[in-house]
Amino acid sequence: MARKAKKRRYSRSAGSDVESEMRRYKKGTAKSGRGGRGGRVKSRKQAIAIGLSKARKKGKKVPKKASKKTAKKKMAKRAAKKTSKRKSAKR
Repeated sequence: MARKAKKRRYSRSAGSDVESEMRRYKKGTAKSGRGGRGGRVKSRKQAIAIGLSKARKKGKKVPKKASKKTAKKKMAKRAAKKTSKRKSAKR
């Protein structure tokens, strides 16, 4: 069977927005908060999130943020899998 081609989750232009935000972060000029009046961006994750939110505002293709409910469900599933694997390994 032929493999089905995966769709791109993020547009290339959204990636470029994140890239430019990462450059600002590395330079030390990236700021967070309303209108950039907040403090300095302290982590890579924060810089990526800012880049993605800017891309969303421009209307570029970026997946929607996961709701808290779905995030909690995923975490619970992962935790359940880990505990079930540990139990079977001890036998």
